[in-house]
Amino acid sequence: MTNHGLTGRSTAARRLLAERARLLDDGPTEVVPLPAIEGRSLAEPVVANVDVPAHDVATMDGFAFAADGPFPLRVRDTAVAPEDDPPSLSPGEAVPIATGAPLPSEATAVLKREDADREEDILSGPSLDAGTNVYRRGTTVAAGERLVEPSETLTPKDAALLRDVGRSEVLVAERFSVAVLATGTEIHEGVQPDRDSEMLAGLVDAWGHAPTLAGSVPDKPDRIRDRIDGLADDHDIVVTTGGTSVGRGDHVVAALDNLGEILFRGVSLRPGRPVTAARLDDETVALALPGKPVAAFLAATLVCRPLFDGPIVSEAPPTLTASLRRDLDVPDDDLEYAVPVTLTDVGAMPLGHVDSALPIFERRFRPGRLAASTRATRADAVWLTEQGGEEDEPIAVIPMENLQ
Repeated sequence: MTNHGLTGRSTAARRLLAERARLLDDGPTEVVPLPAIEGRSLAEPVVANVDVPAHDVATMDGFAFAADGPFPLRVRDTAVAPEDDPPSLSPGEAVPIATGAPLPSEATAVLKREDADREEDILSGPSLDAGTNVYRRGTTVAAGERLVEPSETLTPKDAALLRDVGRSEVLVAERFSVAVLATGTEIHEGVQPDRDSEMLAGLVDAWGHAPTLAGSVPDKPDRIRDRIDGLADDHDIVVTTGGTSVGRGDHVVAALDNLGEILFRGVSLRPGRPVTAARLDDETVALALPGKPVAAFLAATLVCRPLFDGPIVSEAPPTLTASLRRDLDVPDDDLEYAVPVTLTDVGAMPLGHVDSALPIFERRFRPGRLAASTRATRADAVWLTEQGGEEDEPIAVIPMENLQ
């Protein structure tokens, strides 16, 4: 693919993942209880100290017994409940048992209650193999097993497994402190609103970190450099918007180059192509996003997100299949195009198409025009394509909830 010297999305993501690992390795930690783990990055491995379950347990209500012995069996009087210690069984005995209860060490199978033929204390039934209706000790977790690795981002569902191995709290990295700075004289002087900062701060918060709205700075090279440098003193990450192209008022990339090392400049994605990342001399990471809202959103979610929450969304985020509602061509730039679409029961309509709710173009996708429209952020999904497509063609789209 001809990409005009641009970095591929996967390459950019890997570089940001390396920066994430560096920030986590060097950063402070704290202990949090399980209800507070969502979005937090684990600071040490979680290793199981015990087998889970600690005993073989019954998966059905019925009778526990040794499967290698013949029927009939004598039934013991006392049943075993999940909260009980398992009793011992003598040869030729069975014991009533409830679902989830621990099996006696001599028992190897559970006869379902509905399959049992019981006359007073005498039990008969079909022959069973060892292990029938039994959940083996250590099946969920074996003692000594590493369950979660350092730097993994935790989600609420992880609390179930952590609690099952006896953890009520975990050691996590402190949240990254993230400054969000808008550049542009028109924003700084109030001629135009800052349409990006609050959106990006919300994403940073959703990804488990602590954003700060740092205001704006005019399109003056020294002011931009000094403002980024000052913010880097107090933050782990600085995110800027605007000033990433090659126009007369675009000075952010030069400022980052002056303050540190450029990790990548420009990614083969439209909208979002000008996104740039740098490691500053004080080890702060800087992300320079394009100023157009849709481009800023797509660059943040499709390129920069791994810096914040790791590879939760992989290079191929979860998709669903929909029928393309209209023919769509893309510019001949040999790039990857992120096409916002709306979804209905009849398929995916490219947002921006003249027949959509946001009429901007006809058959040919216009990423530059679409990128400036805040209405396009209301899309239901994004279609990543390099060739475009024909009406009624099935396409794979990424629902917005899988990006944010």
